[in-house]
Amino acid sequence: MALLTCDFFSEALEFGTTITVVLPQPTVGQVGVDPGADADAPPPLLYLLHGRSDDHTAWLRYTSIERYATAAGVAVVMPAVARSFYADEAYGHRFWTYLSEELPSVVHRFFRVGERREETFVAGLSMGGYGALKWAFHQPERFAAAASLSGAVDVVGLSQDPERRDELVDRVYGGEPGPGEDLYALLDKAEPEALPDLYLSCGTEDFLHDYNVRFVEALRSRGLDPVVDFRPGEHEWGFWDTDIQRVLAWLPLPDRAG
Repeated sequence: MALLTCDFFSEALEFGTTITVVLPQPTVGQVGVDPGADADAPPPLLYLLHGRSDDHTAWLRYTSIERYATAAGVAVVMPAVARSFYADEAYGHRFWTYLSEELPSVVHRFFRVGERREETFVAGLSMGGYGALKWAFHQPERFAAAASLSGAVDVVGLSQDPERRDELVDRVYGGEPGPGEDLYALLDKAEPEALPDLYLSCGTEDFLHDYNVRFVEALRSRGLDPVVDFRPGEHEWGFWDTDIQRVLAWLPLPDRAG
């Protein structure tokens, strides 16, 4: 596996930014590492999104994502979006435009990775779980699967909770999240059959657990059948290190077809 830190200028953000990238490299002599699939075709691509207190290095620092992706034969792109909630901030920068429009074009310009819907996936934790679902709902034609790990799936509800609301709500949303930021509003507008496969997990002791339970009920009310993994656990990296392994095993990778 090759591990890269890629620094480049973002036109959407109007400043330099960084992505961490893991690329498959089938090997024979590397000790203790599953070499993954040996294939000439570009590898499937997973966009892996960070949480509110993290950056593009977090998944690499706190989980074994490099080793897990190697075994799965999946390329992983981890962008940095600060504390933006993957939005075009009211008083800040255009992180949503960067993520949903600019980043994919940059990735495919710089790296040899899969471009078809059936080989492109998105996942994230906490703020990033919300971001993964938001991206999948806005652009379902881009992804075959989307996974939210302990996701902040109800930004409207969180913004109205006096114990959870903070300065981010005003800086990011200029008051309250609009319909384009609200997963419930996006779900109401979506064509269920057009959405990618969905996976939601959350620890039963996580402060976001009840929000996730309600969102799963909303998905099912629209006729969707997400994979749901609610089990004992809190909002912490040990839980997510296990989760990302489960997500990689669940992804409908092209070589698992049938």
